[in-house]
Amino acid sequence: MEFFRNTSIDFLGKKWIFLGFSLIFSVAGVLSMLFWHKIPLGVDFRGGTLVYVKFTEPPNEDQIRAALNRAGLNNARLQRYDAPAKNSELIDLPQRSQAATDVDSDRNLAIKALSGAAPQGKQDLNNIGASTVRDALIKRDPAHVAPAEYEKIARQIVEFRDKQRDGLFKSVDEAQQSGVQTGIVDALKQDFYTSNFHVFNAEIVGPQVGQQLRKQAILATLYSLLGMLIYLWFRFEMIYGVAAVVAVFHDTLITVGAFSLTNTDITLTVIAAILTLVGYSMNDTIVVFDRIRENIKVMRRESLAEIVNRSINQTLSRTILTSGLTFLTVLSLYLFGGEVLHGFSLALVIGIVIGTYSSIAVAAPMLVAYQEWRGRRVGSTPAPLPAQAAKGKVRVKA
Repeated sequence: MEFFRNTSIDFLGKKWIFLGFSLIFSVAGVLSMLFWHKIPLGVDFRGGTLVYVKFTEPPNEDQIRAALNRAGLNNARLQRYDAPAKNSELIDLPQRSQAATDVDSDRNLAIKALSGAAPQGKQDLNNIGASTVRDALIKRDPAHVAPAEYEKIARQIVEFRDKQRDGLFKSVDEAQQSGVQTGIVDALKQDFYTSNFHVFNAEIVGPQVGQQLRKQAILATLYSLLGMLIYLWFRFEMIYGVAAVVAVFHDTLITVGAFSLTNTDITLTVIAAILTLVGYSMNDTIVVFDRIRENIKVMRRESLAEIVNRSINQTLSRTILTSGLTFLTVLSLYLFGGEVLHGFSLALVIGIVIGTYSSIAVAAPMLVAYQEWRGRRVGSTPAPLPAQAAKGKVRVKA
């Protein structure tokens, strides 16, 4: 199947347009990383605590931020996630010290901050565990049963809250719907109230772990680029490897810059997407380079620019099919994959487009520019692959 047959688009004739496009997006990303949003590292790399909260009504982020600031939890990042109807909010608390923070401490501080002015002497039924309910019932002893029986009742109430009410009772009276006696509910009213939120999870990454992950992510990216440079050096020539690595670096820079411009956190899943992008972009570049090598053997009288243009046009249909189908897949992930896959799929959506573009608009023109520069030094333009183009010395006329 082919979309295009016998195309003759002058890609190299538009190299200055491509260069301008790349410069605009690269410079914008670099400026954002240096002066505006910096590199928005996620909690995986900078350390901190993530607190997952569900509200009874759509959360007001300004009020939440103000409450956290009053409690001393400054510079918190707030982000909606999951379906809008679920009223879920992710609170990203920065690391408060160089020591690893107790996740329960941060969770309790967030609950205290969001609770505001709670009724004196009462606890929030939406944010306590079964053991707290059990102890309160044992103290009141409304059913005159053994402590083990109150343990079962407490678990029954909390499990009903979490599974049937998504962690949220609108009132203490709803506890009776779990199947407990009216006297139990009356006893609960004396010690508990219900807030408009439920903290159902909290997780922490210490500063040392974040620093180690950041170092490993950088090394993984650099090692992948180095490995591909060495492969292309042996497979083709050094200039081919350099051109391909520059194109991949261009893709990575624009992708990270896009995350900075949109102030989207870079997490471990985003790094995985960038490494995937490195391999995908390199594969697309190698396809073009391989066709260039084949054409050099049969088009010895043509200039290198004409050979490269012909090679890009010959692989254009394959590029559109492969990249187009891949793009539709990652676009579906971005639109329907949910918050967990948002960063990963966004990196791939940007990367597929930029990676395909750079194979044509960055790697190929760089190869031609280098060969023309080398040709001017020796008086003629040498073939890019003299060892493989033919068994003797062959020069391609400039």
